[in-house]
Amino acid sequence: MHEKENLLRIFEEAREAIKKEDAIKLKQLSNQTIHSASIMQDPDSIATAVIIYSLSKIIERERYQKYSGWSGFYKTVLFLINSSIKDIKMDDEKSFRKDLEAIRKAVNKLSGNLKKYIQDVFRKASINKASRIYEHGISMENTAKLLGITMFELANYAGQTGISETPLCRTCDVKDRIKLAMDMFK
Repeated sequence: MHEKENLLRIFEEAREAIKKEDAIKLKQLSNQTIHSASIMQDPDSIATAVIIYSLSKIIERERYQKYSGWSGFYKTVLFLINSSIKDIKMDDEKSFRKDLEAIRKAVNKLSGNLKKYIQDVFRKASINKASRIYEHGISMENTAKLLGITMFELANYAGQTGISETPLCRTCDVKDRIKLAMDMFK
């Protein structure tokens, strides 16, 4: 847990955003987390970014709240977020990581379509956040490993979004490379 204060702030604000059903605020919190996660390559920050983003997508889809099992899932997530906040304050990294995993596993207690839908949200959130980390300049292989996805999934998503076309990811054409090499020897 590299950025304790930041993670604490993220979880406290996320808790309030969840209670208010503010999906936009949750997305903003996830984006803030992914920037620091990219720099530090901290698994706790990366997991937090994915979870917070997933929760934003879940809350955004109001129809999920009509499924049976929603109430229990919602209460479990809030309980685990409160527990995560307590763990961060107490510097209990082991319990904090267990809480993060428990949030992801809370989906397994659901049944039917809601379980399938929320599992899909978590998977797509991992791919989305992986693309954002990749955009920050972390190699595709390292990014895929950090988020437990395949390089194919990441490459496919990054190719669709145009991330590989950002200025930091773009390479020089052959003429520019030759000119650069020639200039180095002047």
